[in-house]
Amino acid sequence: MKNLVKQLALLLVVAFSMVACNSTTKQNKVKETTVVTAQKETIQETQQKYQVGSQIPNDLVCMVNDAYMAKPQIPVPVNGKTYYGCCQMCVGTLNNNETARTGIDPLSKKPVDKTEAYIVLMKEEGDVAYFESKANYVSYSKNQ
Repeated sequence: MKNLVKQLALLLVVAFSMVACNSTTKQNKVKETTVVTAQKETIQETQQKYQVGSQIPNDLVCMVNDAYMAKPQIPVPVNGKTYYGCCQMCVGTLNNNETARTGIDPLSKKPVDKTEAYIVLMKEEGDVAYFESKANYVSYSKNQ
């Protein structure tokens, strides 16, 4: 009888664990769906607020994804400069990966620190580019 009670108790613990894991998975799926929905809303906001070719403020750009996000991003201070990321993973990337903090100017092909760049919305979907200066962007846009 004691073995039967132990087996039943073990079975209940396993069953409860499986239910708990499934509910966590469902919560994660809801969060993922929310993120995708938020990104789609951001694209719509991009079309309303900034046009392709507009300069974008640094704090509205996820500098890891190189994307205009339509709302203030998480500030990430590194070596006396402030970069911006959209999530904790991006914060970690900006802290630990120097290449994430540098863009390439499409005109000069030179590296440019993203905090010092002239950031421009390049596509309605939110893609941005980093230029050394406004003059570089103007020259680049004339050749496109």
